[in-house]
Amino acid sequence: MDIFSKIAAGEIPSYKCAENEEFYAFLDINPVVRGHVLVIPRREVDYIFDMDDDELSRFHVFAKRVAQAIKVAFPCKKVGMAVFGLEVPHAHIHLMPMDTEGDMDFRREKLKLSAEEMQETADRIYKAFK
Repeated sequence: MDIFSKIAAGEIPSYKCAENEEFYAFLDINPVVRGHVLVIPRREVDYIFDMDDDELSRFHVFAKRVAQAIKVAFPCKKVGMAVFGLEVPHAHIHLMPMDTEGDMDFRREKLKLSAEEMQETADRIYKAFK
């Protein structure tokens, strides 16, 4: 079981933002901006394009709902989406509130948020998701 599967299963703590039986969304622990969320399938699959068409469609619809919640919780021009990352062999989508394209620059220094700030961020998104 990879680290993201352990997070979705509750074996590793996370700041949950949204979930259903197939997918799980939680805060990135090294956020580029406040409200930076990772969306994953609960099923272990390394490469997003290895998902069958129906699952991939449901994954994107779930991510859309999370993005809408992020926009409510953190008013912004748009919620950006990025699909990349080789460090964890588990498909995932990055969602981030953005007012400029620079808000999606992964080379930026990561934010240092306290546990309280992380929990408050997750709670705002989770409340908007429901």
